[in-house]
Amino acid sequence: MKRNFFGTDGVRGSYGGPLINTAFFERLGRAAGLWAGGSGAVVLGRDTRQSGEALLRAAASGLLGAGLKPRDLGVLPTPAVSLAVRMSGAALGAMVTASHNPASDNGIKFFRRDGQKLTDGEEARIEALMQEGAQSEEGIREGVMPSKLLSHSREQLTWHDPFSDEYVKLVSTLLPPGALKGWRVVLDTANGATCATSPAVLAGLGAEVIPIGNAPDGRNINDGVGSEHPGKLASEVVASGARLGVAHDGDGDRCVLCDEFGAVLDGDEILTILAVDALGRGALAARTLVVTVQSNLGVDAAVEAAGGRVARAPVGDRYVVERMLAEGATLGGESSGHLIFSEFSPSGDGLVAALKVIGVMLATGRPLSELRRMLRKFPQASESVVVREKTPIEQLPALTEAIHTLEAELGSKGRVLVRYSGTEPKLRFLVEGPTEEITRAGLARLKAALK
Repeated sequence: MKRNFFGTDGVRGSYGGPLINTAFFERLGRAAGLWAGGSGAVVLGRDTRQSGEALLRAAASGLLGAGLKPRDLGVLPTPAVSLAVRMSGAALGAMVTASHNPASDNGIKFFRRDGQKLTDGEEARIEALMQEGAQSEEGIREGVMPSKLLSHSREQLTWHDPFSDEYVKLVSTLLPPGALKGWRVVLDTANGATCATSPAVLAGLGAEVIPIGNAPDGRNINDGVGSEHPGKLASEVVASGARLGVAHDGDGDRCVLCDEFGAVLDGDEILTILAVDALGRGALAARTLVVTVQSNLGVDAAVEAAGGRVARAPVGDRYVVERMLAEGATLGGESSGHLIFSEFSPSGDGLVAALKVIGVMLATGRPLSELRRMLRKFPQASESVVVREKTPIEQLPALTEAIHTLEAELGSKGRVLVRYSGTEPKLRFLVEGPTEEITRAGLARLKAALK
């Protein structure tokens, strides 16, 4: 279903642009509130971006105007907002964040009563309500804020919001008390939403935590740190002799890991470890792991060898959740590090992912460098190209011909994936094949065809 504002993960863009500004967020909040029924509570959180507080206030104002009662959770991870919706019985949840994007961007994600992100159809309905409101006399006038603004002061938007404490307590139950005593863990919180929660959990379980990216100033979120930039994490793990490294993105729904030798593990490797381990214990629901079309074919080979199966979904964690529900699966995720454990939460949670892998390490006594060998990746070449506009791929004849030709050459020994990013103005290429030489050459041909 076509949407004008929402992408694969909420609304996102440059702060001060046509979508990411207080006037738009107020209109969007009001429409979301009307969609949610115009009554009940709504919980809101944000990451550490400088623009986050103003945007949260604007969205809350619109929600208040629609008849909902906003509760400001302050700075906390996206998965905590998803849990807060479910645990509080709120009618709606919202997280003001641009995830792994730079500080100059921001955005918003909405959650239903059950803690799940909205479907394409639900987002389309909110957009329709925005349009109806703009055309009616009762619609919010662009740029004008209602008088019933939230009265929260900057001082009240603290790290130590009561629900942050609840989230820490809940996640900490995933491992036995003191399970990490004697462990040294390097933790990169991307100067983002997990700066308080993740170290509290790991230290509370007994670990010695060596922090990176733990000094947010509103402008440095994801800046050379976090899951998108794991170089510092890898270096510090080796230098400090840590057992492993953990990195989140700006809003905490992603996780990448680093073994004791400084090798970085992506979402595919983490999912393979967890799926194969669960299959060995007879604990993988439906014997099925759900991944996206972006995941390496090696995941399929490893899971099938262990007696399971892999189901694939479009890119986007909410599409993974939809496929998990359809398959009866409880484990799924993306190669980017969005990992979902539906028995715990319907939202991706980077800290939960890390604790689940640590649980396998504790149970097996095997280091991460050994566990990662469960996945033998197919050679893969990928690249993203910035585009001025997202012309449908089928309307680019040279590119479509190059794709079809390459697919025919690879046959069952590889695959080609070309898609637009749902959150950025980029065209993403991925080629898998039997050798690195073939994949690199295939990628070069696709890029040449695009030009």
